[in-house]
Amino acid sequence: MKGKLVLEDGSVFEGSLLGGAPTVGEVVFNTGMTGYQEILTDPSYADQIITLTYPLVGNYGTLNAITQGPKPYCKGFIVGELCDFPSNWQNEGLFSEYLRLHGIPCLYDVDTRAITRTIRNHGVMKGVLVRADYPMEDIQKLFKQDLPTDQVMRVTTKWQGMRGDKNAEFHVAVIDYGVKENILRSLEVAGCRLTVFPADSKAEDVLAVNPDGIFLSNG
Repeated sequence: MKGKLVLEDGSVFEGSLLGGAPTVGEVVFNTGMTGYQEILTDPSYADQIITLTYPLVGNYGTLNAITQGPKPYCKGFIVGELCDFPSNWQNEGLFSEYLRLHGIPCLYDVDTRAITRTIRNHGVMKGVLVRADYPMEDIQKLFKQDLPTDQVMRVTTKWQGMRGDKNAEFHVAVIDYGVKENILRSLEVAGCRLTVFPADSKAEDVLAVNPDGIFLSNG
């Protein structure tokens, strides 16, 4: 279906819409040439609508092993061309189907660099992703919604957990404010065992598990 992005300053960018549910969020951009799945699942993008400047997205499909969080926390995705014919020996499925699976609306066939220039020149703004025929009065109601401010508690792990080799030389306490999976993997590869704590953990809880260890806060 046809869809559009409407920014707070009145700018409108039209394209095709995957997923029809209206959504509102802070619109940001990323200039990476690869890593669209990692960007989508990065917890630091919680409640944001992500615009990718690289023109072709989905060309190497998806791979569950490279996700950076248990699920996408962003509100929407905006890309130039959405590829449905990926070529990659590790491909596990279409990126468009991955977006559908997680209920992330995606606007495509749109000039993402024009959106990026607008954000860069005027600053970060609220944006609304809707069908092309969505009534303007309803769009204005969406703009009046307050954006969430509890992102950390929504993306943090819900319980304390152990990772890595229990006989590893180093024991690292990780306080999760939105840690990316790749950071945890890298610490394991470096020979660390990890205890991952929720963001609201008390200092005494951390010290009880790791009194003499290494501490990492990540968000």
